[in-house]
Amino acid sequence: MALDFDRLRQLRAADPSGITRALAERRRRDVIAGDGRLFIVAADHPARGAIAVGGHATAMANRYDLLERMALALSRPGVDGVLGTPDIIDDLAALGLLDDKIVVGSMNRGGLRGASFELDDRYTAYDIDAMVRHGLDFAKTLIRVDLNDAGTASTLQATARAVDAAAAAGLPIMLEPFMSSRIGGKVINDLSADAVILSTAIASGLGNSSAYTWMKLPVVPEMERVMEATTMPTLLLGGDNGGDPDETFASWESALALPGVRGLTVGRTLLYPHDGDVAAAVDTAARLVHRDLPETPREAQPTRGLASISHTNDTKDTRNEH
Repeated sequence: MALDFDRLRQLRAADPSGITRALAERRRRDVIAGDGRLFIVAADHPARGAIAVGGHATAMANRYDLLERMALALSRPGVDGVLGTPDIIDDLAALGLLDDKIVVGSMNRGGLRGASFELDDRYTAYDIDAMVRHGLDFAKTLIRVDLNDAGTASTLQATARAVDAAAAAGLPIMLEPFMSSRIGGKVINDLSADAVILSTAIASGLGNSSAYTWMKLPVVPEMERVMEATTMPTLLLGGDNGGDPDETFASWESALALPGVRGLTVGRTLLYPHDGDVAAAVDTAARLVHRDLPETPREAQPTRGLASISHTNDTKDTRNEH
């Protein structure tokens, strides 16, 4: 897909207000439309220092390559929107790729992967006022709860105030909670059903109104029990693509059938698939979310060099990186 990167660079240098205009002038859609389900492509990983995919340590480092992958994904039928930090959203808006798409603004976590302050998850990107001002459709936060880290209290308080502001503005906000702990010097998210249920219970009570709160939850064993823990609309997160693609898609399909699950929010698994065919991966996921979506003829998409090497040496497990 041909994107005008020369124009993007010129706009950023000579007419930065053009990005604000692009956001203001984009054609918007209702959040809930059609079958009421959502398929959101996520690209908020680089801002929190998570640029690895599988065994490739810098897979997401090339911004132009990432934008091409995002553009291709957003062009596919059944893709409802995009999740990103301001740098990503601004690029996509300037490139004219956000018409008729739900735009989810990541508030981002300040606790960068591998840092001594990793669990200091103060918000460092969008705030609710900025999302309303720029006409975004949805907010997203990540909440890691470590019962042995006193800093978790500040994260919970900041998230509660974000939920307050979102509810006051009538802006939906998705909360992505985890029970986390340091093991061997690394922060690990507990992906057991009991832990996800506990984190969901904690996140659900944040703020002075839950009217606009959604959940964004991992697909784990005993997902039925997890979904029994909340009445809030829930999107499933995809995580990294270290596993077998067929098993991953099968787990999503099973979880999507559960009451309360409204769709998928997936990034690296689809943007950097094992075989390099972004369109095919996105189309497969789209048909899981939107069951009546017809097969769409397409030209074969070439496998990019980056995709072809991103899984050849899968020595690093990034499935727990969020």
